[in-house]
Amino acid sequence: MDVATARAQLESMLAELDRSIAVLKGDPGAVDDRSAADAGSDLTDADRAQAMIDVATRQRTAVLDALKRIDAGVYGRCVDCGKPVPEGRLAARPEAARCVECQSKRERRR
Repeated sequence: MDVATARAQLESMLAELDRSIAVLKGDPGAVDDRSAADAGSDLTDADRAQAMIDVATRQRTAVLDALKRIDAGVYGRCVDCGKPVPEGRLAARPEAARCVECQSKRERRR
């Protein structure tokens, strides 16, 4: 993937993530008289929203890191071993920082 295409995709992803995070963090609205069941449901919804915010924030960080790698001239190289990240991986996940082998090792350690 050429760097200009990667940058455009990453900037588009960043804008979408920023919009999603803003929506998820939106004002929950005025509190009204609700039953205990409604309050429990709201808590579950809040937990779900927070989990989605956490995932989006991690992905946003990965996108920003990829943009930094473009600026540094090292985009498309694995941050662990330095080998090229396969084109197909970058096409599917432009924010990918590792080759498939290093990413697999990292996930096994978790």
